[in-house]
Amino acid sequence: MRQALLQEVNATGDTLQQLLTSFSDEQLNTIPFEGSWTAAQVADHICKAGDCSLLYGPVQATEREPGEKVPAVKSLFLNFDIKMTSPEQIRPDEGYHPREAVLKNTTAIWHKLTNAAGTLDLTEECTSFEVPGFGPFTRFEWISFITIHTQRHIHQLQRIYDTVTTAKA
Repeated sequence: MRQALLQEVNATGDTLQQLLTSFSDEQLNTIPFEGSWTAAQVADHICKAGDCSLLYGPVQATEREPGEKVPAVKSLFLNFDIKMTSPEQIRPDEGYHPREAVLKNTTAIWHKLTNAAGTLDLTEECTSFEVPGFGPFTRFEWISFITIHTQRHIHQLQRIYDTVTTAKA
């Protein structure tokens, strides 16, 4: 269970970093189309949503399978036909985001996530926050959620990249 999770976390983090690295500073901060965030804002949102502090907060033992809710999370968040609205507390900051800061922040968040996936008891349920409609998540489910949520935004970042690089061509 832990090894498979770590592989997924590492693969997603590597893909995210490779994609973000491919943007220039200007491209990271270009609004690709009306109603969209910039790539830098998407990265900021990923960092806010990927904050690992709740993994270190209050937990309780649970009798259910640690990954029971992961298929439902995947089904929802990897359905790219659904438009979602971000909760206010994890919306990105407006304005310019320097490329080096974007890369540094995403690397730091991913390092924390990888460390949590490799060291914490993944079977315990986190009790400080619940995703509406899902109820409490185990640490395994939270780490999976953050990874799946990031995979959704990698798809968005690829579309942004294609748009901002084509616009300049």
